[in-house]
Amino acid sequence: MLAFIMVKIKTQIMTKHIPLEENTVYLLLGSNLGDRKKNLDDAIEQITVQLGEVFSRSAVYETDAWGKTDQPGFLNQALGLKTTLSPEELLDKVLNIEKELGRVRKERWGARLIDIDIILYDDKVINIGNKLNIPHPEMQNRKFVMQPLAEIAAEVIHPVLNESIKDLLKKSKDTLLVKKFN
Repeated sequence: MLAFIMVKIKTQIMTKHIPLEENTVYLLLGSNLGDRKKNLDDAIEQITVQLGEVFSRSAVYETDAWGKTDQPGFLNQALGLKTTLSPEELLDKVLNIEKELGRVRKERWGARLIDIDIILYDDKVINIGNKLNIPHPEMQNRKFVMQPLAEIAAEVIHPVLNESIKDLLKKSKDTLLVKKFN
């Protein structure tokens, strides 16, 4: 009995040192209320603390509102992230960060202090009903997503469309002006 307990304890100690699988994730941040740049910076700080290592970030881009156009323009920024979180855990934490930073969900495509979208998660395709869809189902149709993403992940292949981010950006029919923010 004592030998069994010792083996069990030794096994538990050994398993705590096994590194968790690290995943590469791309996020898009957006803000069109308040101090938009500070909102992005605050989100990046919380992402680093709660989600994992930010290994890449695009420049900040400014665009007019998309979808619901009678609101202030957006600042957007793409991030590359290394995380050990599952897609579901990542979504839960992203939603929590948005809430901590003051996001209130009132209407679809409405104005917001911060928006954090999961664009890509490794080369996985994830569909959990209305809760989570990766890759982001409309990313290739939105220049405000593709331009910053192409800056940090040009050669990454879209796991459904089987084309690189840079090639999808070149093919984009979106005419929305996306310009670097000073």
